[in-house]
Amino acid sequence: MLGNWSFGDYFKKEAIEWAWELLTEVYGLPSDRIYATYFEGDVKSGIQPDNEARDIWLKFLPSGRVLPFGCKFNRETKDGPLKPLPSKHVDTGMGFERLTSVLQNKMSNYDTDVFLPIFDDIQKATGARPYSGKVGQEDVDRVDTAYRVVADHIRTLSIAIADGSRPGNEGRQHVLKSILRRAVRYGKEILKAEEGFFNGLVSSVIRVMGDAFPELKEHEKNITKIIKEEEASFCKTLEKMAFKLSATYGFPLDLTQLMAEEIGLVVDVDGFKKAEKEARDESKNAHKNQTGVSIAMDVDTTSTQLKTGVSATDDSFKYTWFQDHETEVKAIYNGSALVESFASDDKVGLVLASTSFYPEQGGQIFDTGLIEGSFGTFRVCNVQTVKGFVLHSGNFSSKTGIVSVGDKVTCKVDYERRKLIANNHTCTHMLTFALKKVLGDHIKQKGSKVLPEKLRFDFSHGRPVDPEDLRKIDSIVNKMIDDELDVFSTKAALSEAKRINGLREALGEASYDPVRVVAIGRQVEDLLADPESDEWSSLSTEFCGGTHIRNTRDAKAFAIVSEEGVARGIRRITALTGEPALAAINLASLLEKEVEEASEVEGAGLEEKVTSLKRRAVTEVIPAGEKANIMAKIALLESRIRKAQKEKTEQNLRKAVEAATEAAESAAKYEKTFCIVQLDVGLDSAALREAVSQIMEKKEMPVMMLSTDETTNKAVFCAGVPVRFKELDVTEWCTVLSGPLKGKCGKAKGGLASGPGTDASQVKEALRLAGSFASLKLTSSLIL
Repeated sequence: MLGNWSFGDYFKKEAIEWAWELLTEVYGLPSDRIYATYFEGDVKSGIQPDNEARDIWLKFLPSGRVLPFGCKFNRETKDGPLKPLPSKHVDTGMGFERLTSVLQNKMSNYDTDVFLPIFDDIQKATGARPYSGKVGQEDVDRVDTAYRVVADHIRTLSIAIADGSRPGNEGRQHVLKSILRRAVRYGKEILKAEEGFFNGLVSSVIRVMGDAFPELKEHEKNITKIIKEEEASFCKTLEKMAFKLSATYGFPLDLTQLMAEEIGLVVDVDGFKKAEKEARDESKNAHKNQTGVSIAMDVDTTSTQLKTGVSATDDSFKYTWFQDHETEVKAIYNGSALVESFASDDKVGLVLASTSFYPEQGGQIFDTGLIEGSFGTFRVCNVQTVKGFVLHSGNFSSKTGIVSVGDKVTCKVDYERRKLIANNHTCTHMLTFALKKVLGDHIKQKGSKVLPEKLRFDFSHGRPVDPEDLRKIDSIVNKMIDDELDVFSTKAALSEAKRINGLREALGEASYDPVRVVAIGRQVEDLLADPESDEWSSLSTEFCGGTHIRNTRDAKAFAIVSEEGVARGIRRITALTGEPALAAINLASLLEKEVEEASEVEGAGLEEKVTSLKRRAVTEVIPAGEKANIMAKIALLESRIRKAQKEKTEQNLRKAVEAATEAAESAAKYEKTFCIVQLDVGLDSAALREAVSQIMEKKEMPVMMLSTDETTNKAVFCAGVPVRFKELDVTEWCTVLSGPLKGKCGKAKGGLASGPGTDASQVKEALRLAGSFASLKLTSSLIL
């Protein structure tokens, strides 16, 4: 509070007297309640001792104590010079919480009514013992520490989110994420809280601080929502460890180290970094295997080219189609240096004066094809651009000579492959348009990958896209394809292009001027002529430097095949176009028809059919919206199966109990000491076991039950022998029965033993042997 008062002349006697009077007279603080430290200086923070100021304080303060206060210098670096501060202040170090503790005569901020109401709510939410104020070694169970961590962190997060921040993966947002995770972990591990307790404390913070900070009340729902999402995400991965946590779940290494230290473990940081590097290398190799031979040209090499007069590559011909392009070799890069000529089957990179190959950029994969010259044929496997130079990486598929700088060559792009890429790129634009139309204007591109076989699009959205919305998005894109809309592209001044109503700025494209504008359904010139027209909001218009089809009909069809989360607040759609999309759509239609037909199947055949359909629905590449619909119908069939199984189980149990009871009563009537029952309940061993248990308990008679299944030629059996029948061992009895059945008797427990048989054709012999065995051990028998 006092730190905001400037006194011009540094620590004059009047300032000291005023500060002391303020504390003792205005606030009524007794001198022995003013906590202070000697002003001896702090090298780390740049504070230097000021003996004159100290002497003045000692003269006026009792008990030889001095309030901590600011100084007149600042040190910007560890060993740098001291620079005078522009303002000189009296700084008591007495923030809001500390002043509250003094006014309420408490030894700690946490013992004041700033924290105690939150502690009470934590205790109610977790069921932990009440807060007792223990610190350090006194806090043996660390419960009081956990109270302080949770309360402090929920306050910090609530205020930070109210001010517009949120937990994330970078910079200050990462600090908030770490704070949240630390609090949740203390709550779960020490206070034994249930998942979701932490976001429930937002209301506690608002009750305590909402009047002083009205923005907390204003943003309560958003604060709770954000904390709830982060808490749920973290709880899923709380029990994992270092590298997998970092690589797979984004769990910070520093928090893993903290958790390990608390239980006496040490994280192998060097091993972690080694594993991290191996993972990066593996990822790079996987990308290289997918995209072909690639040579990386460093900045020094491009600088050398510029110094030797090599001009940046003219890549304007990348927008031409189905034309060979004549050009000249301007530089050859062997992976480590520029060379004048090259004659080898190793990979090499060629820089041309101009090119019709599209270099990878803007999310679109590179072109491939051939470069032909007097040397033979050079197979282009990768095309990248570095500081304006387009590098064509590859190797020679045939060779008649040496490639040299200055050679005349012909570029032959694989246009059939480019057509597939263009289909996917144009459909990416239509997908973006449809996403905004269905989900809202908050949709922002967060990344993309346009390949020949599919497209991938990352966008900002806080939750999974509903299957019905996925079907709507599919429908919008397919209607644009069916409408056979022309695709136009024109370069325009950035300032003019940005005025177009409904235009979407793709990542990085707005840094160019002039910028290339791609519009679907209307000429770009029409849009520029009347940029603010409401009509343009119904069009797909974007900044884009990629290659596109000329008419949407060329795409043939579009199908979203997956939608998933890739990071907090970021979703990813993978989609197909052309023939693969048509195949996916047709397959979904056929699969859905089979599911509908399966609803007519009864009995055991339904379960087998549904199992097969579910496996196919999960593994087959079909539109995601239709997959969800099919899975919902399969779920209904599974529910029907479970209901039928439950009814069958209940029926089997009734049948088994009735049969066993009847047999036991008949045996007792004729003074028989045991009974053996064969019945038809399939392979329902649970029904047999329950029936045997009931007869043992109610009739106190040895009983054996057996059931077979004709379809599989298998059998199940169960036997029970009350304790008083010591002559008959239940395991031996079952073993005799299981011999002809080619079965095996399980371990006996509680006088019961059971097992399966694999040859039900020998059931009569099995029953005969079991009856004879029991007769030998007991006085009489009854076989039903």
